[in-house]
Amino acid sequence: MARVTVEDCIDKVENRFDLVLLASHRARLVSSGAPITIDRDNDKNPVVALREIADETISPGDLKEDLIHSLQKYVEVDEPEPESVPLIGATGASVDADDTEVTTDRMTEEELLKGLEGLAPPEEKPEPEIDPGDEDL
Repeated sequence: MARVTVEDCIDKVENRFDLVLLASHRARLVSSGAPITIDRDNDKNPVVALREIADETISPGDLKEDLIHSLQKYVEVDEPEPESVPLIGATGASVDADDTEVTTDRMTEEELLKGLEGLAPPEEKPEPEIDPGDEDL
């Protein structure tokens, strides 16, 4: 039996560090019960993973995608784009561009203050005190 070396796998995965990541991920999958694609020949899981990569019985691209997916905490789900919803109105009625325009009124600061004063209750003014000596006034 020939030993699997990094040189056997380096033409399948160019970067040695990526090869280590992919082979270790595959070895963990085999340890957790994933089916192997080659004969075990009494080899340990890391050797089986390297032999699978070298023999191309498992795709390095698929391994990379599976590794990335296993490390993600948030998996983005592709959902279809929402269709444009027609504006609420009479059925069969067409919507003109003029119906969708929004107009805003401009207000000066003085007008705003006057309007706010009208909303607040008027302040109570204290009644003047009458001195006992001023009763003839």
